[in-house]
Amino acid sequence: MRQIPVDTSTAMVMVAQPPAPKIANRQTGEVATDRETGATLMTVDVMFVMDGSAEILNLVVPSTGVSGELTMGTPVALTGVVARPWENEFNGQKRHGISFRAVAVTSLAAAKAA
Repeated sequence: MRQIPVDTSTAMVMVAQPPAPKIANRQTGEVATDRETGATLMTVDVMFVMDGSAEILNLVVPSTGVSGELTMGTPVALTGVVARPWENEFNGQKRHGISFRAVAVTSLAAAKAA
């Protein structure tokens, strides 16, 4: 699958919605896991502000990459963000979009307090 690296070094990023387990199957409630490590996958919505424009991104992050207190409004650093284009067909309807994945989401609140 094609992955596009995302440069977040000049952006301001903060938590819009705290981490929650990523659900693989809504009917059974099965939680998604990383295929390589087996770690539980989490979703974190972040507000990504760059060049005067803000976007809400839904990131998928392994639970091992979530560190610090990540409550709404917490400034964070993102590590290893990639964008992945996707496309699927369901009941004859084609859908497409971009999903975002990060290696880690780290709270910057503790660093600011120190």
